Amino acid sequence: MISLDEFATGKLRSLASRDLLRTLRTSEREDGLTIVRDGRRLLSFCCNDYLNLSHHPAVKAAAQAAVERYGAGAGASRLVTGNHPLLERLEVRLAALKGAEAACVFGSGYLANAGIIPALVGDTDLILVDELVHSCIWTGAKLSAATTVVFRHNDLGHVAELLRSRRGKHARCLIATDGVFSMDGDLAPVHGLAALAAEHDGWLLTDDAHGVGVVGGGRGSSFVEGRKAEVPLQMGTLSKALGSYGGYLCASRPVIDLIKSRTRTLVYSTGLPPASAAAALAALDLIESAPELVARPVRKARLFTRLMTLPPAESPIVPLIIGSAAAALEAAQALEAEGFLVTAIRPPTVAEGTSRLRLTFTAGHPDAEIERLTAVLHRLGLRGGR
Repeated sequence: MISLDEFATGKLRSLASRDLLRTLRTSEREDGLTIVRDGRRLLSFCCNDYLNLSHHPAVKAAAQAAVERYGAGAGASRLVTGNHPLLERLEVRLAALKGAEAACVFGSGYLANAGIIPALVGDTDLILVDELVHSCIWTGAKLSAATTVVFRHNDLGHVAELLRSRRGKHARCLIATDGVFSMDGDLAPVHGLAALAAEHDGWLLTDDAHGVGVVGGGRGSSFVEGRKAEVPLQMGTLSKALGSYGGYLCASRPVIDLIKSRTRTLVYSTGLPPASAAAALAALDLIESAPELVARPVRKARLFTRLMTLPPAESPIVPLIIGSAAAALEAAQALEAEGFLVTAIRPPTVAEGTSRLRLTFTAGHPDAEIERLTAVLHRLGLRGGR
């Protein structure tokens, strides 16, 4: 029998041999754009702080004031120490933003999906999952013990086919998708999925982590067509465009009351720190009052796709598919030498043979730097694609 250290060493050796070993590098975010790493300042094109609000003076001031008044931590689960007034305010604001009756805030987006899904469906039920959804949806599906069936990415016809052939065999049916796909940057056909869910007595869950604050006028993927899609379960995070930390679900009042009573990742987790809630509230003020700011990340991404002769960006996320993990790492290193931080994304986050540079664009990226980035990519022969 091998020792634990021998097991770990063998695993590490195997990952390294396939260029899949992941390591943490000390990096200091000076502001919403600049990273200091190994004594060098790099312009980041890989951060999800799409509106640069994590460093906005109003957001930081709100967080600091909350620490001074309420302390650094929540102390315990919300059901033990009581519901913090900042969380109550935040839930009201999130529900209003998403056009829902109520909301529930979680410690993170991963905790949200890992808890929401098994609280609503079980071993007699069916989950249909887009093949490219985020890991936290897969975790929630596995924990639920429901029959989970994958549908081809953004393929409404395949969803309809699966519903016709499988829906009648199960008590309940959940359809789960990202609103904006984190590795490809494309949008889910939310209105079409909502119509199919309604037709087949199913429930649609959208993970809008990368949608809120930047698409649909800042309200997210349910609003991209200028009208609200009927999505009964709108999940998202506070850690991307809002510049804070935490996750949430917006839904009807009965659903939220059930979630607060039976979702294990809420009941058995310490509540969100007051500073995170206060920062998110300040960020919502900015998002709701500054439509030009909200529109800027996608506009910056579209400048990049135009200069790279790529299809127009649908979100602030643009992938450049490189191929092998080794080649993606080499490409990221070449860009770092030029003063840009762009992380290589490798399996299992993406499929074999599709390792990529995942570029993200924020409101604060100067157009001149986007133009310089594209010039460097062209010079390096890194044209990629989707």
